[in-house]
Amino acid sequence: MAAIAGVYRRELPSPPAIEFASPQGKQLFAEALADGNMEGFFKLISYYQTQSEPAYCGLATLAVVLNSLSIDPGRKWKGPWRWFDDTMLDCCEPLEKVKVNGISFGKVACLAHCNGAEVDTFRANESTEAAFRKYVSSCTSSEDCHMIVSYHRGHLKQTGTGHFSPVGGYHAGKDMVLILDVARFKYPPHWVPLTLLWDAMNTVVGDTGLSRGFMLISRLERVPSILYTVNCHHADFKTAVTYWTEKIPHLLSSEDIKDIQDIISNIFVSAPKNLKNLISWVAEVRKPEDGGKCLSEEENRRLIIKEEVLKQVRETELHKHVITWLSTKSSCTCDGSLASNSSLLEIASEVCCQGARLLCGNVDSCNTRRSSKADNVESITLASGRVIMEDVKLGVEMLVPCCQRKSDSLSEDGSNSADGKPSVDDVLTVLILALPPTTWSYIKHPMLQQEFSDIVSSDNLPDLLRQEVLHLRRQLHFLTEELLPRRPPA
Repeated sequence: MAAIAGVYRRELPSPPAIEFASPQGKQLFAEALADGNMEGFFKLISYYQTQSEPAYCGLATLAVVLNSLSIDPGRKWKGPWRWFDDTMLDCCEPLEKVKVNGISFGKVACLAHCNGAEVDTFRANESTEAAFRKYVSSCTSSEDCHMIVSYHRGHLKQTGTGHFSPVGGYHAGKDMVLILDVARFKYPPHWVPLTLLWDAMNTVVGDTGLSRGFMLISRLERVPSILYTVNCHHADFKTAVTYWTEKIPHLLSSEDIKDIQDIISNIFVSAPKNLKNLISWVAEVRKPEDGGKCLSEEENRRLIIKEEVLKQVRETELHKHVITWLSTKSSCTCDGSLASNSSLLEIASEVCCQGARLLCGNVDSCNTRRSSKADNVESITLASGRVIMEDVKLGVEMLVPCCQRKSDSLSEDGSNSADGKPSVDDVLTVLILALPPTTWSYIKHPMLQQEFSDIVSSDNLPDLLRQEVLHLRRQLHFLTEELLPRRPPA
């Protein structure tokens, strides 16, 4: 048999590492288990997987942790099964880019947040070794929280550079951490000294100039975003974010701003045309044969919540001000309503889709219709069509949330849809709500600053919409800290 080029594993540098399956590694495991610092190990090892691509360490690590926390992805993996796989985690970075460049610390955190986890991030330059030790001890003594570490392999005498893996346990007596390395084709699970792992985290990533670190992942008691999400896939994402985080505070500092309409005008009149794409509404995609003629109980429940969020957006005082501004500003650069798009192809081009892999083919035909809800006399909007994938035609349906509008809420420029699908005025409202609260500190007139701060305060929003807004702010935080320099408060 001819020799095959390639590399079969690497020898684990020991010291400093101790292989988990070695006699010494087994002894460390037994002692740590007796001390109560292996509680999370059994859940993690039950769902432990090897990264499917050489640069998927961050995605594979997160998939292991999300499955260990029994978080439902809300979308299918294969067949009828909902399950996290590293190939499904692409909402914050296209997989094609991850294959080449890997993924950043902030985007792993954002992915965790988008997929139903509570995330606490700690960059090493903003923490201490003692604090890290405390978090390792508390996290490994619980089944409800798992730790992901981002570190430089070179400090452990291993080949390679930046890497992600979950922490599987802690031996307090020897001060050693168990790393469940997801690159199992390269190194097996192993114990390393905590001080050395800290040094490996306390390194700077060249592309961002930011420190590596660790994050704590636990399960949210509620679902993540329902209707809206930050869309970081479009080509001009950085331009939109730069305007949103850098230019708007400058514009709001103008002495010419006298009322709320002036605030909205300053935000949007000089905005890049792609700004409204910074936040997209989320549509749900399914195969007709999966759902039949009626919605499943889960689909119906999710759609009802989406529609309630949409309703709450339109009931805010801010939305009324946005409608007024849109109706009087014919020069608005944010025209082009989402609501004017009704076909499968048009809607898919404007939204982030749950189940978007069904739309990877070419849309062959499409139409929009109203259909009865399951066990309900109300109706839903279905954008349906056929998609050609590998010469096979597949039926596809997209569930479109709707919220009936009052007739007097329609803007003169026709940007709103009478049937109540998400449209530009809703997105502009949510864009403003998603801005950090410190943004409004740049408004010069104190009474106006206080009035507008009250209107956009998350404390004054109904619960579902408040959760949606806080989710978007958190997304923007994770995604922008690596794109833009940090700005001190005004």
